[in-house]
Amino acid sequence: MDVWCVLAPYAPRTTLYGKIMTKKTNKSDSTKSFEPRIVVFACNWCSYPAADAAGINRLQYPANVRIIRTMCMGRVDPGFVLKALAMGADGVLVSGCHFEDCHYSFGAKKAAEQYQKLEKIVRMLGFEDERIRQEFISAAEFPKFAKVVREMVEQVKNLGPSPLEGGVLYKEQNLESELIEEVAPAES
Repeated sequence: MDVWCVLAPYAPRTTLYGKIMTKKTNKSDSTKSFEPRIVVFACNWCSYPAADAAGINRLQYPANVRIIRTMCMGRVDPGFVLKALAMGADGVLVSGCHFEDCHYSFGAKKAAEQYQKLEKIVRMLGFEDERIRQEFISAAEFPKFAKVVREMVEQVKNLGPSPLEGGVLYKEQNLESELIEEVAPAES
């Protein structure tokens, strides 16, 4: 699945020439009414059913999250998270199975390794560490899913809008592959 399709609502408005149009606002005014845009990468087998069960059981969590279903949390490449941030997401949550419950045996462990790389990249780019988060949530832990999403939204709300102010189009600045290659060189 192409992440671009799901994140399109977060893409910034552009002019005919592809330049990003940002709305100049007073900083104090924008933080009062700021509602963060959070992207959640959720594992098909655990976290996505937990999100579904939270909705079925009418547990309240903010509606300003976009859930992207992935087959495994280990499949979420740091580039996906960077692309979400570049397209205007204010925070990204990666959630999946516990180590011992992973349907693909190695996926949760791989995700933990990927997350360590992601943390380094996010620091290099100057983002706050609190803009990204990884959680292990099983299908039965739907109250935990709702709680984690509420916490994440509140945490990002306190940080304020993303420093990218509307996002950067990767078609114009292709930094993703360069950063990933620097932090996590391709295996040969």
